[in-house]
Order: sequence, then C-alpha cells, then structure tokens
Amino acid sequence: MECELTLFINYLTEEKKASSSTVSSYQRDLKKMDHYLQLHGVRDVENITVTTLNSYILYLEKQGLSVSTVSRSIASMKAFFHYAFRQRKIDQDPTEQIKAPHIEKKLPGVLTMEETVRLLRQPSGGSPKELRDKAMLELLYATGMRVSELISLRTEDINLLMNYLVCRDGEKERVIPFGRPARDALEQYYSGGRKILLKGNESGAVFVNCFGHAMSRQGFWKLIKQYADKAGITKDITPQTLRHSFAAHLVQNGADLKAVQEMLGHSDISTTQIYMDMNADRVRGVYTQAHPRR
Repeated sequence: MECELTLFINYLTEEKKASSSTVSSYQRDLKKMDHYLQLHGVRDVENITVTTLNSYILYLEKQGLSVSTVSRSIASMKAFFHYAFRQRKIDQDPTEQIKAPHIEKKLPGVLTMEETVRLLRQPSGGSPKELRDKAMLELLYATGMRVSELISLRTEDINLLMNYLVCRDGEKERVIPFGRPARDALEQYYSGGRKILLKGNESGAVFVNCFGHAMSRQGFWKLIKQYADKAGITKDITPQTLRHSFAAHLVQNGADLKAVQEMLGHSDISTTQIYMDMNADRVRGVYTQAHPRR
C-alpha cells in the first residue's frame, strides 16, 4: 500500500495544493494506519475492508486518544480511500459506512477587549526586544494570523504605506489589512529595534531574536505567557488566543462573516461560524442578566 499512499500525498501536494501542515497531518495518520494493517497481515489496498478499518478505529480508541484525534484519523482514511476509489485502485470505498464520532463543539478561549488592551500595553519600553514584542503582539491581534504565519513573515510581505500584509500558507496567500496601532508598532521596531537585534547579520525575516535569527514558535510562546502574567490575565493564553480574540471581536462588532473567513484563511465558512455562535451566547448572557422580564 506504500505506493498508493505516496501517490495520494503527491496528489495533495501537487494538485490540491494543500498546505504543508495538512499534508503532514494526512501522512502521519495514514502511516500509522498502514503500520497497524501490516502488523495484521493486510498489505494490499484492495484487501482492506470495513471490518479491517473498524478494528483499527477500535484500536485507536483503546489507546486513549481523544475523540478529535480519532475523528481526524478517520477523515484522513476517508480522503485516502475516496482518492483510491476515484483512481480505480479499489472497486469499493470501505470508508463509506464509517462515521466519525460526534465531537462536542468547544468554543475557543478568547480575551475580553479590556484584557486584550492590557496585554498589548505590556511591552511599553524602548528596548529592541520590547519594540519587537510590541510589534508582534499588535500585528497578531490586528490580523488574526497563525503564529507560524507571523514568524514566517518576510520584510517584502509588509506594505507600511498601504497598511496591509501578504500572509502565506504553503502556496496559498491572502492579503490582510491592519490598523494604525500595528503600523506604528512596526515602524518603531524597524527604526529602533530590528537592526540592533540583527547584530550586523542579513535576514529577510521581519521578527528576529536576540541572536539575529528568525523568531521561533517557542520563543514567541514564552513571551506571550510572560506578558499575560504581567498583565494579570489568569486565563490560559496561547498565541492562538489572540487569533480567536481577533475573530470574536470583529464578529461582535458586526463584521461580515465572509470577510472574517477570508482574513483567517479558513477554507470552509462553517469553521468561522463558531465565532458567530460565541457572539450569540454573549448576547443571550447579556439578556439573561439585564432584561427586566427575563
């Protein structure tokens, strides 16, 4: 089955233009499935049945994996066997009768607007590091980018005159506007921080660490935790929290859901719908607390 898996991964990369993270996720899930099947004597894709796959799913569940992890594995299986069926590698898709377990929709954690302001105010000094940190936090909240996209930004991706940036995810790209606070923070970082941090090195990365190298995910994770503690925010906060807060605050203030979807880079608007659900919950909460005839 190794040959079919390789062809499928090539299809995702070359034809579907899937992001590197999506391809890695499919590859990881399917390699794990293939390893299990080989241990149980199933080596050819045409010999895989519904019973075989159900036994594998049961195995995953017995490993104590979360419902979301099992669901993702099933989604990877379905994509692969659907592809194999279309390519006539198999006569019947064995995943047609397999259903993913129901996942309770969990609303993402977000900051209130007041908490967001407190967090963004924390890097207030004029040191190169604080200028960089201020620019990173402001830009993350202003655009809703993923942290991987933020640390991958190149200097040519940002247009300070027109207040927008080009965000790249694999071969896909999207244009995201940003406001004056993010622009001001970037200008101050460029003029008073970045050159000092580079220490004479050449780099196309917008955000660099104290050694002049591109910032890492771990480095940004640590600094956002530090500033959250400094701001007195007790919630569990990650870089993703600012992305969720960006989207939730836009929707709360009446932004068009389709526009929010495009800025976040969601391929399916149902993913963005969760922020509308959050807003509905907030409105219900306000009504319950404040309406005299509730």
